[in-house]
Amino acid sequence: MEMWRACRLVVDTGMHALGWPRQKAIDFMKENTGLSEHNIVAEVDRYIDTPAQALSYKIGELKFKELRKLAETELGPRFDIRVFHDAVLANGSIPLVVLEAEVRRWIAEVKSRP
Repeated sequence: MEMWRACRLVVDTGMHALGWPRQKAIDFMKENTGLSEHNIVAEVDRYIDTPAQALSYKIGELKFKELRKLAETELGPRFDIRVFHDAVLANGSIPLVVLEAEVRRWIAEVKSRP
């Protein structure tokens, strides 16, 4: 799955930053993933329609992992993955900088409890 995600990043940025044509993106996915041609075409067409989608997902994933590690480190045994998920999801869809501020606020709140 990580190889597929990496290929998504290459194809997404290749098309939108480097001007790859659709067929080049399809060929790249065929050569580097085990996906069926039908799935590859659907993926490539989705990236054409929504520029930076794969890149955005990866940046979001990395930020979530960073914030979880921060919370685990700061809270130690007080860290509860379920409560962390509630804190992350509480405000719905928000920019990552706002999410980070909210998670830091939540960490401070948890740390201040007796």
